[in-house]
Amino acid sequence: MTAQANTAPDVNRDLVLTRLIDAPREKLYAAWTQPELLTQWFAPKPWSTPRAVLDVRPGGASVVTMADESGTEYPNPGQYLEVVPNEKLVFTDAYIGDWEPSAKPFMTVILTFTEEAGKTRYTAIARHWTAEDRKSHEDMGFHEGWGMCTDQLEDLVKRI
Repeated sequence: MTAQANTAPDVNRDLVLTRLIDAPREKLYAAWTQPELLTQWFAPKPWSTPRAVLDVRPGGASVVTMADESGTEYPNPGQYLEVVPNEKLVFTDAYIGDWEPSAKPFMTVILTFTEEAGKTRYTAIARHWTAEDRKSHEDMGFHEGWGMCTDQLEDLVKRI
């Protein structure tokens, strides 16, 4: 039996973004799983995403590198936990690939892509280890930053 991520939000530890996007879910999934697409939208401008290495399979590693305006790079290693093509991606920074623990786990992300009236209901849940981590992420600008990235994602999937 395969374990599946609980997608019911926990108000104490989760931050949630949901949006109805006028594009098929296959395009949204591709934008999250193909490095050449992910690097076009992932970081909120004026930041950029110079590189993404993605091994999209349960246990597979990912390293998405963001860069600020001055070019300082911030690699974000993680691992995929659940992969359901065109429906769901679950990944975490608790591991850095092949179940090797990271130094400090912060969150697990649960993405769902659900068909709705010819469009896609895109939901991103950032599930944190503690309520304090959730608050810290919210204070860092989760809603603004992830909202900007989702705008960029939406623009991309309408062009591809």
